[in-house]
Amino acid sequence: MTWARRSGSSLANDEDSRMGVIRAEEAVRLGEQNDRAVLTVAGHSSDSRECAELLAMLGLDAGRRRHKTA
Repeated sequence: MTWARRSGSSLANDEDSRMGVIRAEEAVRLGEQNDRAVLTVAGHSSDSRECAELLAMLGLDAGRRRHKTA
């Protein structure tokens, strides 16, 4: 009986490529979720100090907010 070896490198590259796309899509989704959460906290805060404290407690990053161009 002979053993045929299949080159797993192309399969591994395809899998890495798909995972890269998935990670990029997830990063975009998480960024959008962070942006919405920051806006919600800011809208419910009584002043900038309270907003900063709440954002810090929730682990949200107000500096991450991006400007949309479309």
